Amino acid sequence: MPAETSSPSPWESGLQGARANLRPGLALQAVALVLVVSYYELPAVNAALARLMEFRLRIGLLFPIVSTAVCGGLLPYLYLRRSSHYDGRQGGFLVAFWAYKGVEVALFYQLQAHLFGSGHRAGTIVTKVLVDQFIYCPILAVPDMTAAYQLMESHFNGGAVLADWRRPHWYRRRVLPVLVSNLGVWVPAVAIVYLLPTPLQLPLENLVLCFYTLVLAHQARSAPVVAVTAPGTP
Repeated sequence: MPAETSSPSPWESGLQGARANLRPGLALQAVALVLVVSYYELPAVNAALARLMEFRLRIGLLFPIVSTAVCGGLLPYLYLRRSSHYDGRQGGFLVAFWAYKGVEVALFYQLQAHLFGSGHRAGTIVTKVLVDQFIYCPILAVPDMTAAYQLMESHFNGGAVLADWRRPHWYRRRVLPVLVSNLGVWVPAVAIVYLLPTPLQLPLENLVLCFYTLVLAHQARSAPVVAVTAPGTP
């Protein structure tokens, strides 16, 4: 019988990542919660976000394309470029990928509002979080993000990536650790996001996404045990 490898299992890798992400995740959630409470309690914040909401509605899908490309792609790339091997082609890929993801997430939020309503009652929020984190993320959001980052990290070596995809248990090896490590950050974060009106949900998700990708980039440099190959989604 072959000897056991010393590498951690996907569950162990995911739990290592979850533990490493705990403190920064709590900080990100606290910032998001303060912003949401301020929206409902402080007239100045409410007025500012109401103007943002009007602007968001006026320009339509251009907003999620640009804002998510900047927050999920451009800003993290500018940080990563200083401390890693990332080049301009990878930066362009990141920006284009997150521009696409912005449209995907915006449409998903609209679908959730259509199916379950746009209020912030507890039942509505719980339903949206469950669909988000346990249907949308495992089936679409995290697999396509993991695959995209795997392609980028390989410097677009399609042959190597295809070979890895063809190996048994790709989902278990690559996607499951990301799902597990992201739960501690994104379950509370999306619960907070869904407390806002639908047009403001994407801007808040982008804020969390931007800081989260920077946290992951810093952790990847200083603590290689973190089992996250791509930032978590909403």
